[in-house]
Amino acid sequence: MSQRLGDLLVREKVITAEQLEQALREQGSSGTRLGAALVKLGFLSDDDVTNFLSRQYGVPAINLNYFEIDPSVVKLIPYDTAKRYQILPLSRVGASLTIAMVDPTNVFAMDDIKFMTGFNIEPVVASESAILEGIEKAYNTAPEEDLESVMASMGEGEASDIEVQADMEEADSADLERAAEEAPIVKLVNMILTEAVKKGASDIHMEPYEKEYRVRFRIDGILQTMMNPPMKLRDAIISRVKIMAKLDISEKRLPQDGRIMLKMNLQGKKKVLDYRVSTLPTLWGEKVVLRLLDKESLRLDMTKLGMEQESLDKFTKAIFKPYGMVLVTGPTGSGKTNTLYSSISQLNKPDTNIMTAEDPVEFQLHGVNQVQMKEQIGLNFAAALRSFLRQDPNIILVGEIRDFETAEIAIKAALTGHLVLSTLHTNGAPETISRLMNMGIEPFLVATSVHLIAAQRLIRRICSNCAEVLDLPPQALIEAGYSPAESKTVKISKGRGCSNCNNTGYKGRTGLYEVMEIDDEIRELILVGASALELKKKAIEKGMITLRRSGLIKVSLGITTLEEVARETVH
Repeated sequence: MSQRLGDLLVREKVITAEQLEQALREQGSSGTRLGAALVKLGFLSDDDVTNFLSRQYGVPAINLNYFEIDPSVVKLIPYDTAKRYQILPLSRVGASLTIAMVDPTNVFAMDDIKFMTGFNIEPVVASESAILEGIEKAYNTAPEEDLESVMASMGEGEASDIEVQADMEEADSADLERAAEEAPIVKLVNMILTEAVKKGASDIHMEPYEKEYRVRFRIDGILQTMMNPPMKLRDAIISRVKIMAKLDISEKRLPQDGRIMLKMNLQGKKKVLDYRVSTLPTLWGEKVVLRLLDKESLRLDMTKLGMEQESLDKFTKAIFKPYGMVLVTGPTGSGKTNTLYSSISQLNKPDTNIMTAEDPVEFQLHGVNQVQMKEQIGLNFAAALRSFLRQDPNIILVGEIRDFETAEIAIKAALTGHLVLSTLHTNGAPETISRLMNMGIEPFLVATSVHLIAAQRLIRRICSNCAEVLDLPPQALIEAGYSPAESKTVKISKGRGCSNCNNTGYKGRTGLYEVMEIDDEIRELILVGASALELKKKAIEKGMITLRRSGLIKVSLGITTLEEVARETVH
């Protein structure tokens, strides 16, 4: 445009050829537009350039000092787009969007914005300095003050002491320039990520609503609101997370999944952290959830999972059998993966071939052949299992049995000399038998292949810093599930709430386990089609500790509260 604008200005005798030459030299050295160079040299005023362009291209000129910009229209175009094209959205009438431009001949900018917003574009001309000033004002992109208060609300973070693994994120120069321009956003996102680690969060939720933007952490299984960043930072925060996770920033209509690997310096220790990132388009923008996969929080020692000794003995005996199936059941987020990984780490010896099919692979285990499922290309659990059987395995881990096909192959593998470990989404151990039969598996196959089923839940531990003993009447304890004799001796504890546990009274989590061994008597019941209730009754007779009983044992040991046990188990 500069050459044409210069020629037109000379032809119209607005400036001389010498002045144009001088302005072009100034433009070359300062990297500004020709109009700005002419204004800087004093040959023209801002208004002269704007009015000339307006006349020349038949586009109205506007003085932004006297124009009230509609904030809802500003949200239609991201800050970095406005800055890149030097445009400012002004108003919308019906399907038409009016934008102020420095260069009304920039058809690329207009096409891009038309595609991005879905509106017809009506350009008006304004000077470069007025538009740049207008962008800063409209987008309020000096958010340091906003961020100070947000960051202060979360405490001092070591947000700056964080680096993205160089080999895992290769941002292009445009991304890096944008990130440098928006240093406060980078600082804020880094601080959210580090704060989540410090507070022991398992997930970070970034949620847009009509009038607020909310960041919540899932700490010990419970979501807690941590901050409410200003609404105008919403798109910048989402873009930053997407850049870090190598996702498509321009795709806002479809869900996306990615991963962020970070090296972090926490309390002088180097930590490598792994975040699984999921974005989802919602009514008011994209919701982002980051699942923190912290290797150090993975407990691979089975004795520390929280199983009662007799349950642990049964479980250990089952996983050391040369063949058969061991199932771990429970809802999402109940620690099933951790239990399976703990089992595998026990069995992982140089003379054993272990193969896993997972969706997704959460942690990398040394010496284990782990396979990531990819549904879109047909690599599902059933397909992976079929291939595994040709790979001479000793032990097979199937992330989840979701359908008849997977169940059938897993059971056949268990019957042909392989140890198969897997998970199912059922409420308790006896219900798992009924679930497999409902999938279409024959009772005799279930009875002969399944050796043990462990149902589990995760509950919060009482904070050891502020625990205190409560005085409860024996009747309340009997109603909770204790025997009359136990109700006289059991002492119940509760956390008062302190700075150590964020005033919740809880810190950390432990597991409740219901381990059902499939012995000959239970096998007989399965073969005659007994209900889950009958199976449960027989298993309790044979010494099975139910989920509720496991919880009551932990309450009596001062590990957790009755409220936590009641929340996760049925009487």
